[in-house]
Amino acid sequence: MAVKLRLKRMGAKQRPFYRIVAADSRSPRDGRFIEIVGTYNPITKPAEVTINEELVLKWLNSGAIPTDTVRSILSEKGIMAKYASQKKEGK
Repeated sequence: MAVKLRLKRMGAKQRPFYRIVAADSRSPRDGRFIEIVGTYNPITKPAEVTINEELVLKWLNSGAIPTDTVRSILSEKGIMAKYASQKKEGK
């Protein structure tokens, strides 16, 4: 099973709100997911992002692949740098 970290769209028309979820890559965008790892609200200025860092690192270490958008969000928060340093130390 290929797991991806991706955005699940929530909210009303013209008022998007996203959950960052770990989901099977074969399931639809707004369909079934395995676990919620954070939220992203692009409406607020600046955009409001909350992420459970431990869960994200757990999924990344398990082989989950983030989508491009989620990767950029995680990079802004410094989580991708932590993941890279953990991966480097482990070898």
